Amino acid sequence: MNFHSDHAASLPYFLEKTTFKGRVFMTHATKAIYKLLLSDYVKVSKVSVEYMLYDEQDNLRSMDKIEVIDFHQTLEVNGIRFWCYTAGHVLGAAMFMVDIAGVRVLYTGDYSRKEDRHLRAAEILQFSPDICIIESTYGVQLHQPRNVREKRFTDVIHSTISQGGCVLIPDEYWSNHPELHNIPIYYASPLAKRCMAVYQTYINSMNERICNQFANSNPFDFKHISTLKSIENFNDVGPSVVMASPNGLQSGLSRQLFETWCSDKKNACVIPGYVVEGTLAKTIINEPKEVTLMNGLTAPLNMQVHYISFLLMQILHRQVCS
Repeated sequence: MNFHSDHAASLPYFLEKTTFKGRVFMTHATKAIYKLLLSDYVKVSKVSVEYMLYDEQDNLRSMDKIEVIDFHQTLEVNGIRFWCYTAGHVLGAAMFMVDIAGVRVLYTGDYSRKEDRHLRAAEILQFSPDICIIESTYGVQLHQPRNVREKRFTDVIHSTISQGGCVLIPDEYWSNHPELHNIPIYYASPLAKRCMAVYQTYINSMNERICNQFANSNPFDFKHISTLKSIENFNDVGPSVVMASPNGLQSGLSRQLFETWCSDKKNACVIPGYVVEGTLAKTIINEPKEVTLMNGLTAPLNMQVHYISFLLMQILHRQVCS
């Protein structure tokens, strides 16, 4: 399991609003980021107080009921033994093996058998389970290899830059293309900044390349990226790239920027990962002719929309004429 909201967001309600009296276990990194994500969810939720499933106090109380487990550590509760393996996907994600009277059940959410740019791949188990219960969100879909998706992404980069645009550049790509160095890149997510501190705390959970790099320099110190605290601090002039949250475009800075830019065909929005049904991000993937703004009015959707699933944040990049 992992800290993403589709796996963990109901836990404070489950622990504080129901009669559940059992025990809850998470890996150390999952618990650390879970606390940050759920606190942010309560703050940015547009639901009125009377309809909120839980508040910040419920969230904090639930933290006291969550116990931590190390990878490969075997625990036993009421005669049931269990341990967990690295699942890849995101920091702290785990696959749990549960042994009940000699019957072994593997229970896992998302997992990835491909090493990515910072995390290890999911572990190969030393024995097969008798039963496997597994995440099925993408169970019937074929994914493009990462190098193909990155090629699509860099094609968008050059297409946009050639017209005076702005994009997110991976460090290796940036270093090899000095003509792009004057394009400003902004990171507009206080939550992501706090989560990044957790990633640095658990650097030993990263892949070998990142661990080796950390011995000489901090791979999470993004020298080409500036922090953007609010839209009031943003000088919206010329080409720029903004990575903003929340990823569903339902509120916050990402929604503000979207509404500012969506009517101009020179602008673009890259959706870099899974989005939930009912969110604006899910809606614009189908490229409707117009969208409903937060004030209830409608606006034409003229900006380009690209869906390239491999990142964890919403990326908005603005394109302006030279």
